[in-house]
This record gives sequence, C-alpha cells and structure tokens, in this order.
Amino acid sequence: MNNDPNLYEGQKLVKDANGFFMKMYGYMAAAVGISAVTAFMAANVPSVVSLVSNGLVMSILFIMQLVLVFRMSSLKAIRTSGKALSSLIFYSMIEGLFLSGLLYKYTAMDITRAFIAAAVLFVVLAVMGTSTKKDLSGIGRQALAALIALIIVSIVNLFLHSTMIQYVFSFIGIVVFSALTAYDSQTYKVMYYQYGSQVNTDSLAAVGALNLYLDFLNIFLYLLQIFGIGSSDNN
Repeated sequence: MNNDPNLYEGQKLVKDANGFFMKMYGYMAAAVGISAVTAFMAANVPSVVSLVSNGLVMSILFIMQLVLVFRMSSLKAIRTSGKALSSLIFYSMIEGLFLSGLLYKYTAMDITRAFIAAAVLFVVLAVMGTSTKKDLSGIGRQALAALIALIIVSIVNLFLHSTMIQYVFSFIGIVVFSALTAYDSQTYKVMYYQYGSQVNTDSLAAVGALNLYLDFLNIFLYLLQIFGIGSSDNN
C-alpha cells in the first residue's frame, strides 16, 4: 500500500479538477437547454416573434447580453457564490428570446443539422483543449484577432447584403470559434489549477460555461447560415 502523501494530494487534485470540468460543462449544457426551450416557446407565440424581431428590441436584448457578460466576467462575480450562476441562467433566457427572432427564418431540418454538427464539433474540440499538453495561448490570441476582423466584416456586410461574403466568412467564423473552444477549455483548466483555491469554483465554472456557451452558439449560428444558404440555393 502506497501512503505517499504527495501521491494522495495529486490524486485528490485530479479528482477535484474532474468534478470542476463536469460542473462547468454541465452548466454549459444546461444553458444551451434553457436557450433552446425559451426559443422554442417564444417561436410558437407570433406576437413574441414579432416583438423580438423588431430592430430596437433586438438591440436592447443584445445590450443586455453584453452587460451580463461583463458582469459575469468580473473578479467580484467569480468570487461570489450564486451571482455568476443566476446571471448565466438569465443570460440563457435572453439569448433564447434573441434566437427566436432569428430561427424562424430557417427550416427545422437546417436547425437540426446545424445543432448536431455544432454539438459534435464542440465536444471534440473541448476534449482536445482539456487534454492536450500543448499551450494554446498563441492560437487563442490569433483567434481573438481574427474575431475582431470577422466582426468588422460582418458590420460592413450589413450594408452590402452580400450572400457570398456571408457564406465565405461563415466558414471562417467556424474556424475562429473552433479555435476559441479549444483555447477556452484549456484556459479554464489552467485557471482552476492556479486559482481554484482563491475563487468560488461554482462561479468559476459558471463563467467558464458562459464562454464555452458563446463558442458553441456561434459555431451553431455559422453552420446554420451555411445550411440555410445551401437550402436556398437548392430551391
């Protein structure tokens, strides 16, 4: 029998870390579920769809999402039990309303295919990010720089209305958020090992879940655009 205290501590740390990862991905999956249910319920009420499809209302919902993201990412939120998780739930509901104003434009088949493809891609990348020993910080920085360029092009295309630009940059968007998925998965693994004893781990898991949720959501939306454009071309 091995009574080495260092071995015991190492095994305990790995066990605790696995528990943290399960919690973080569980929160993320729950957030996706809340958004899906909210979007489905809202999409079946024409008055709600009409309301959230309004440009002003969508802008308000978008601003609310940004406020919640910044609030959850603050150091105070990470150290405070309950606030980050409740904010994640509220954010998921708002995102569901936001999505209900977008998803009605697509067929159920396109939505299903995009969701399944996004889920498979996300799981593979999350496992890679969590398990790899390679430092992904360089990839993360490049992906964030590419994301800024992607946002600028998307804003410009709001005025150009170019289907080709939207189609091409949807593929680029998938690559960018795929890289961010692996990067964020590794980042929160490192954060747990370095700061797990200094912050509330439930809140850290909720904040990590939010970032991974955003990665998954954007992969899903870009895939949906690709499938939607493809379906339009076939009709």
